[in-house]
Amino acid sequence: MTTSTLYYAPGACSLASHIALEETGAPYETARLNLQAGDQRSGAYLAVNERGRVPALVTGDWVLTENSAILRHVARAHPEAGLWPQDLRDQAVADEWLCWLSTSHHPTYAHIRRPERYTADESAFPGIQAKGLDAFGDLCTMTEVRLSNGGWAVGGRYSVVDPYLLLFWTWGRGPACKFDMAQRFPAWTEHARAMAARPAVQAVFAREGLDLPR
Repeated sequence: MTTSTLYYAPGACSLASHIALEETGAPYETARLNLQAGDQRSGAYLAVNERGRVPALVTGDWVLTENSAILRHVARAHPEAGLWPQDLRDQAVADEWLCWLSTSHHPTYAHIRRPERYTADESAFPGIQAKGLDAFGDLCTMTEVRLSNGGWAVGGRYSVVDPYLLLFWTWGRGPACKFDMAQRFPAWTEHARAMAARPAVQAVFAREGLDLPR
């Protein structure tokens, strides 16, 4: 079997796919990009992913991008890891989570971190960022409610949804939002702490130079 290579950047959205790959226990390689240095816009990386974004998963001459697609693929390619639900309704709920996180949380957060994507008028940046912060906070509150019964996100069993949730938890605590996650979102924080106890998460956070949830 051809070994896959994950292109990632520390703390970026690729964190979710990175954790999922580590959870499988299968061999894979990583290629680290420095987004601040513009590695994602280099000719070498654009030849891999013309969108200039992470993650990208390369297996032989096949390239797969987008977290939600990579997470599904990794789970289905390694059924022995138990990363995808077996029950049909649980599968639908997993898809619901992945779609919601990728189409709501991610672009809303981008309004905070990347206002230049939405206007060329720099004087409008603060307003876009402030509105993005409010909207992201609302999404975090909705996420908290959905996790309020405790445990993993889908059917009481660990799945690829959980690393994706951890990603957005880390963004909530980060310098762009500065949320007190434990105070504002205690159920989600308990989920993050449960994630931090997993060896795969510990390995990936160490590789990316990130602080584990506490």
